[in-house]
Amino acid sequence: MKIMNCPLNGPRNITEFICGGEVREMPDPATSSDGAWVDYLFMENNKAGVIYEWWCHVPTTYWFVARRDTRTEEIIETLTVADFSGAAATGGQS
Repeated sequence: MKIMNCPLNGPRNITEFICGGEVREMPDPATSSDGAWVDYLFMENNKAGVIYEWWCHVPTTYWFVARRDTRTEEIIETLTVADFSGAAATGGQS
């Protein structure tokens, strides 16, 4: 059984979660073209390596960020949105 540590609920079976895709910067709503929005909504980088992804604990609808290695499927860490925003602001995002 694969376990993921939810920042709100603690260690849970992976079947309780859904992945919302890679964390990416959203285009500026005021100045971005339709093409930029299409790329943001429908295209994925599919990078091999360590990435940040949106995850949701379905029973509680709690969204958080996980750092995961796509080559090994290892979940390296999970972060609240506030913790991730703070790390990104200080340059901790890869």
